[in-house]
Amino acid sequence: MKVTNAEIVISAVSQKQYPNDQLPEIALAGRSNVGKSSFINKLIQRKNLARTSSKPGKTQTINFYKMNSQFYFVDVPGYGYAKVSKKEREKWGIMMEEYFEIRETLKACALITDIRHEPTQDDVLMYNFLKYYELPVMVIATKLDKIAKGKRASHIKQTHQILEVQSEDIVIPFSAETGEGKDDAWRAIRQFI
Repeated sequence: MKVTNAEIVISAVSQKQYPNDQLPEIALAGRSNVGKSSFINKLIQRKNLARTSSKPGKTQTINFYKMNSQFYFVDVPGYGYAKVSKKEREKWGIMMEEYFEIRETLKACALITDIRHEPTQDDVLMYNFLKYYELPVMVIATKLDKIAKGKRASHIKQTHQILEVQSEDIVIPFSAETGEGKDDAWRAIRQFI
């Protein structure tokens, strides 16, 4: 898909701020600093629509990015970052739970993981949380360019096994550096928008 018009519409902290134009939404979830912003930027061929940061825990709101006036990417706060206060993490948790629980226009979630490492306990919790809400999940296993070609299959298998990826969900190896996996990601997203 070619995105010719991409804009951040709002950074929301509660449902009264969510857009109400009824466009389909694809949520992006993942650990702090796993590459959610890089994933968005690579898909739409823009350098910095979604701001990348070397400091984890930067996304503290639910950010709605409108694409071609057809759908939204919705970037939720990253998880698993210890340097944020417990109170702040609880606030994010409530904010995210509200979004996942009530949002009827939410069609699927891209769970961003780092293919170089086993999915963390937080990744497993997030996957199970999304399945609890009966959401289709695309696991986007980023940083593919950092894995030797001969070792990729075992890393993909490990992601499948640890997350216990259900048959209706998919794992897409992805590199924001090389663009590998970009077409597969768009193919998966297209099914839901």
